[in-house]
Amino acid sequence: MLINNCYRVVILTCLMCPFFAWANVDLVRVDKSDRVMQLVEGENVVASYAISLGGSPEGHKSQEGDQKTPEGRYILDYKNENSSFYRSMHISYPNAEDIQQAERRGVSPGGMIMVHGQRNGAGWLSGLMQRFDWTDGCIAITNDEMDEFMDLVEPGTPIEIVW
Repeated sequence: MLINNCYRVVILTCLMCPFFAWANVDLVRVDKSDRVMQLVEGENVVASYAISLGGSPEGHKSQEGDQKTPEGRYILDYKNENSSFYRSMHISYPNAEDIQQAERRGVSPGGMIMVHGQRNGAGWLSGLMQRFDWTDGCIAITNDEMDEFMDLVEPGTPIEIVW
């Protein structure tokens, strides 16, 4: 009898927990032109989000202040719970090539590119804000989506960003 009750508890727990809670995201894929970010495990998309970008999103980030999100393959290297935005995860931009290109032009490549939620205190505006490109080059999602993202994506996960 005790064993049957244990099985019931395990089965009910599994049914009540969403599938993605066990996802092992091994790639974050961003399509800037479609304004979509996907979390990928193997060949399967386990979550997909509509995103907002910087005010001038087309093209690769080439210098600080250009309002662009970098393109290429980077690493999501650390989580930040003390952000000006509702939670964030850092993208490893700039890489060595980005730095060299900026140095050749005599400019700063910029940095502190993040995947983040809404500005602190303004989460209630996400329904409106996610209709516009409003970041300085970061990738923005809603706060609820950011909670899910932080649960599913571990530091060290690659991120591919394309136009």
